[in-house]
Amino acid sequence: MTTDAASSPLAVEIGALKGGSAELAQYAGRAVLIVNVASKCGLTPQYTGLEKLQERYAAQGFTVLGVPCNQFLGQEPGTAEEIAEFCSATYGVTFPLTEKVEVNGDARHALYERLVGFADAEGHTGDIRWNFEKFLIGRDGTVVARFSPQTEPESAEIVAAVEAQLAG
Repeated sequence: MTTDAASSPLAVEIGALKGGSAELAQYAGRAVLIVNVASKCGLTPQYTGLEKLQERYAAQGFTVLGVPCNQFLGQEPGTAEEIAEFCSATYGVTFPLTEKVEVNGDARHALYERLVGFADAEGHTGDIRWNFEKFLIGRDGTVVARFSPQTEPESAEIVAAVEAQLAG
């Protein structure tokens, strides 16, 4: 899948968790794992694996980008300050977080409009199924992989996909 810079998910405007722009264009040329996150979900411990990926590969041109979402059973109810404090204090998160957005439905954020058409290994496209669904953006700004919410961040398939983007 090829794309021009204007249609890349990284060309979308989205706010940072703590205000202002998240400036996704700054990640051009890097591999980015975009994950819709929540603080009160059974999958929330995945923050640990996401942070380990961030620490392991950041110097090689990789970042995790957390996108808080409250659409799944209200599992991200906090304010921006509460989300930031939870992520930092509980999981030591150093990767960037965007503003809280909707990933499905009529109010789906433009970032997810550009992501949901990409199929995962099982062929799933369309709506985000749950918190912690993951999309890997290649260095060229295209979506190169989609992973189910249950796929652990440090799984062999995610690590292999990230390493392939960093090697290429």
